[in-house]
Amino acid sequence: METSILIAKIIGLIYVAFGVGLLLNKSYYIKAINSLLEDSSYFIIGGLLAIIIGILIIEYHNIWSNDWTIIITIIGWIALFKGITLLAFPKSFTLFKPLFNSDLFYKILAPFVIILGLIFIYFGFCS
Repeated sequence: METSILIAKIIGLIYVAFGVGLLLNKSYYIKAINSLLEDSSYFIIGGLLAIIIGILIIEYHNIWSNDWTIIITIIGWIALFKGITLLAFPKSFTLFKPLFNSDLFYKILAPFVIILGLIFIYFGFCS
């Protein structure tokens, strides 16, 4: 459970910071994400980091239980899959470019990420 709490603290703080950043600086994130989609080095570095984070979470937290900790395991598997996809099929992510230019996308993403982050912060710092 200590590992779950540590990962929840890390993920929670990152998600809340990112979500608040999306709310307060949407135009900055639109430009940054579009820039990343044009830069092939992002796909390599992002893929490597996603694989490393995914493997670490899966290795130390591959817990399939009926409580909140399963979300951490799922995030680990998603990170691993994303990393492999970024390295093996980098062009597939350019298909999402119209989504990242959509105002509605950020209106939905920001509150979702903040709420998920607050849930992780609750379990990480208050449980």
